[in-house]
Amino acid sequence: MNNPQPHIADPAVSYLSGRLDQAYEFMMQVIEHPVAECGEPLVGLERAAADSGVNVAFSRKPHALGKPRLHLLRQGQIGGFLRAAAEMNRRGWIMRVEDGYRDRVMQKFLGRQPAIFDIILRMVVRELGGLIPDPELMFKRVLTLVAQIPKTGTHMSGSAVDISVLDQATGTEVDRGAPYLEISELTPMDSPFISPAARENRLEITSIMRRAGFVEYPYEFWHYSSGDAYESVVCGRSTPAIYGAIDWNPDTGCTSPIPDSNLPLNDLDEIKAEIEASILRARE
Repeated sequence: MNNPQPHIADPAVSYLSGRLDQAYEFMMQVIEHPVAECGEPLVGLERAAADSGVNVAFSRKPHALGKPRLHLLRQGQIGGFLRAAAEMNRRGWIMRVEDGYRDRVMQKFLGRQPAIFDIILRMVVRELGGLIPDPELMFKRVLTLVAQIPKTGTHMSGSAVDISVLDQATGTEVDRGAPYLEISELTPMDSPFISPAARENRLEITSIMRRAGFVEYPYEFWHYSSGDAYESVVCGRSTPAIYGAIDWNPDTGCTSPIPDSNLPLNDLDEIKAEIEASILRARE
């Protein structure tokens, strides 16, 4: 069955459809980019922040399947992470870490959580002018919004961090146009559908992260990374990335490269089953 063509009458829908297509091409470049895994261990961000005296907040929301979040980054990133958080403190802000390293189970089921999958499906149905998408298109969209391939999901490299930012005086979230995990035309970093104040905040946060060595993912305003294929593609580098997808043993702290890092975590049959389940939920 052929995928219907996107519905483009609504400017917001047209914009989002275009950005999602660009994000897919970005992911294809990430898949092709070479990686020479350096073997650096993962380090806990909570302990690092406490030891340094930097004020950092951490999300306590359960992850996919109720698993606890793993606030971990690679050892070589810790200094930059702390510099960014400290600069935010001087600015009157507090970085809140929403997500760090994800294991295979987290990454596989994140995009299949009913609430998140329902949001993605509604977005794609809107994109298609009310038509139900084929599994192939949903797979493509889910791939760009919640990576389905370990190599493209740089949280699985332990090299990516999702952040929100809080006002230090009030504890309220700094306006970036939408909250963490928003899935809409507000999600891309350069969205024209946010306020000038929100745009300025996005730019300032990104400048702080850049000075600390982290680059932004252009299609999600909360995602920053370094040393991985995302950074290489964003910066136009041809040299191998040093951080690739890894498995982590929480008992030993040891990591090992994922040998099948280009194989999808969810296949088309699983995505098709999720579409059908989501449609049934919508009809209830």
